[in-house]
Amino acid sequence: MFSFLPWVNGDKKDEDEERDEPAELVAFPVEADIERVWRAKVGRGLGRKQLRLLPLALADRIYAADGYGLVVALDRFTGERIWSTRVGEPQGKPFYKFWDRRDPAFVTGGVGGGEGRILLGTTRGELIALAAGDGAELWRTEVSSEVLAPPAGAAGAVFAQTADGRLVALEAADGSRRWAFDSQVPLLTLRGTAAPLAFGELVFAAFGDGNVAAIAHANGAPIWVQRIMLPQGRTELDRLVDVDGTPVLAGGLLFAASYQGKLKALRPNDGGVVWEVEASTFLDLAEGYGQIYFVSANDEVAAVGQASAAVAWRQEGLRNRRLTSPLAYGNYLIVGDADGYLHVLAQSDGRFVARRKLSAGLRTRPIRVDNMVYTLADDGQLEALRIRRRR
Repeated sequence: MFSFLPWVNGDKKDEDEERDEPAELVAFPVEADIERVWRAKVGRGLGRKQLRLLPLALADRIYAADGYGLVVALDRFTGERIWSTRVGEPQGKPFYKFWDRRDPAFVTGGVGGGEGRILLGTTRGELIALAAGDGAELWRTEVSSEVLAPPAGAAGAVFAQTADGRLVALEAADGSRRWAFDSQVPLLTLRGTAAPLAFGELVFAAFGDGNVAAIAHANGAPIWVQRIMLPQGRTELDRLVDVDGTPVLAGGLLFAASYQGKLKALRPNDGGVVWEVEASTFLDLAEGYGQIYFVSANDEVAAVGQASAAVAWRQEGLRNRRLTSPLAYGNYLIVGDADGYLHVLAQSDGRFVARRKLSAGLRTRPIRVDNMVYTLADDGQLEALRIRRRR
């Protein structure tokens, strides 16, 4: 199995040489302000491996990690540090040699949470659980391959997806294995996996072969498996159909999308297809305003009606700017880009309403809690922001 990063987020079927050029930002009537509440540094940043280390908010704290083993807990209202710990050291210290292009970042799956634990995965094939209260290491378990997405905890278990196409369930108490579910891994895949989504008695998982599965979290039995896209084409590149974005539950349906494939609405109980539309994305979906939002492989932002499957709008003003996954927030949709700009769009029609340049490039999806938005930039700057409509 080989994996690669989609360094160029363009439609490879388009022969236009300008497809790789990021769209220039244009002026627009500003309708909202992005206000910084606080900013805090998290270690040495996310590294050069295209890491997307989501922060995690629990109660009055926010947890974040850098790519080199540092994990911190901050007061989410003030940014004051409550505790910090390390889950390991980069190999080959000192690791910040400017002449060495190798990147020893090893924390790749995080930060996840559940069952009173902070969860991280590594390129070394480790799944690590820390106590949310003080950061003490509770257990560390080796899994079959690197963990590239945040693990999830629910129903006394911890669920994580590995790069070799496996979903594993570990006992939350001690990290012992409960079960494992295997999928078929194509010869060539994108470097990334979806995060597992636990709901009720099921955990939903998406895989590099283009399938989404519902699995009983008690024993690992598959309830159903549904294909989002069948690989097509002559070359392995043509046949890439990874479902790397975490599925979304909304309006009684499960939504999932694949690279070079489709966006589908499924019935959660049996996996039946309700509707489908053409789409190509490797990022997480978002939902709100009765719509599903996705960022396409060439960085167009689109909204699709949850019930009708009609494309409500498509925003092309951010093409090829290497966007984050979208975040729905109130009436807004928020995305970041590789140059460090945070863009705020209206959910109703996709128009731009606000923009702000942050400290560095953004690859990690923003998260929200109540009326606050949190962003973690490539350089490790964690910022708490408020978006207020101008009067």
